[in-house]
Amino acid sequence: MPKTKNKHTKPSYKKTKLGWIPNDWEVKKIKEITLVDKNSLNGNTDPNYRLNYISLADIDNGRLINEPKEIIFSEAPSRARRIVSQNSIILATVRPNLQSFYIQRENKKDIICSTGFAVLDSKNNYDPNYIYHYLFSHAMSAQFYALVVGSNYPAINSTDVKNLKMAIPVLLTEQQKIAQILSAWDRAIEIQTKLIEKYELRKKALTQQLLTGKKRFEDFVEYKGYQKTKIGEVPKDWKILSAKEIFENVSIKKNNGEELLAVTQENGVVPRSMLEGRVMMPTGDTKSYKLVEPGNFVISLRSFQGGIEYSDYRGIVSPAYTVLKNKIDIDKRFFKYFFKSDEFISRLAVAVIGIRDGKQIAYNDFTFMNFRLPSLKEQQKIADVLEAADNEIKVMKETLEKLKEQKKGLMQQLLSGKTRVKVKEEE
Repeated sequence: MPKTKNKHTKPSYKKTKLGWIPNDWEVKKIKEITLVDKNSLNGNTDPNYRLNYISLADIDNGRLINEPKEIIFSEAPSRARRIVSQNSIILATVRPNLQSFYIQRENKKDIICSTGFAVLDSKNNYDPNYIYHYLFSHAMSAQFYALVVGSNYPAINSTDVKNLKMAIPVLLTEQQKIAQILSAWDRAIEIQTKLIEKYELRKKALTQQLLTGKKRFEDFVEYKGYQKTKIGEVPKDWKILSAKEIFENVSIKKNNGEELLAVTQENGVVPRSMLEGRVMMPTGDTKSYKLVEPGNFVISLRSFQGGIEYSDYRGIVSPAYTVLKNKIDIDKRFFKYFFKSDEFISRLAVAVIGIRDGKQIAYNDFTFMNFRLPSLKEQQKIADVLEAADNEIKVMKETLEKLKEQKKGLMQQLLSGKTRVKVKEEE
């Protein structure tokens, strides 16, 4: 009878608590490969000692999104104690499953972080960049989840951190090579992220200039110059109309069988079926719900925070919302951009001053607002330009997501040893 291989064995691999890893790898606890919270400030620190402080809000998925704040020790938050040196890794111990980790790669003044972080300094023969990348691995995520799931306060302590396990190559050169590959993807992701931020700022400035008439297209200029109005300077050939001259409040009810819509600040008015995660559905009948048609705008409960939302869909929304329909010919895309602009949101906040957070903005509050109105053709041109800018940013974001997915695939292969890198043997 021919021999068969045991399906539970793999040549050159061994089974561990972290799954199958190469025979020449090890499973190590954090405390075996790093010094945890090696250096901290104490009560004897000079009150005038100048330090660079970072908090949890300054870190987002490996990125330092805000520059460290330079302060003196006496003005630092009471929990600002942990010293972060070059190649130190910081791990947020509050909600570690959100992956608020960072490695201090730059050679500059030490950073101080709060005791809400664990600071890891790698020991000899262990590469800090490999350790940092492993924190984002599936194996590490599973350990964080096991520690915080069901907890009243989703945090881990110093002992938890020290006992976290990593699969790690014995050869330092292999650790370094894996880290170099993943760091290359990090750099590509960082470059693409900064490019998107740059284009979003450019689009924001362009939106402000075009919607206020500070930037014009020569083909549409009939009269040069500006007129002073209650809402600031407006091109002489633009109209000033009140909201009630442009929009009307529509309330069409008893719409059986219509799709339920959700009003969101991120995606506008969309079918509830498109939303991820759990969505609250009405418990009673929907006879009082209002019909929304494509091209309508909706004043949501938090419009004073994020503007007025636009709908490309037909369906029904809660009677708590105000549905707007245009009374005159307009390019709806123009107002779609205008109703999400910083200028409109700030004016809306002033118009409804005194309304508490979460209270509905009434149609009457909205109707007293005045708007700049270019000719229909100029509205269309402005909308075309802003739409093109949006599409450009959309393509960049799609590229960014592809890079992130590629990196995830690489991490899964490289950090488990399923795919090996070639390195020279170390003595």
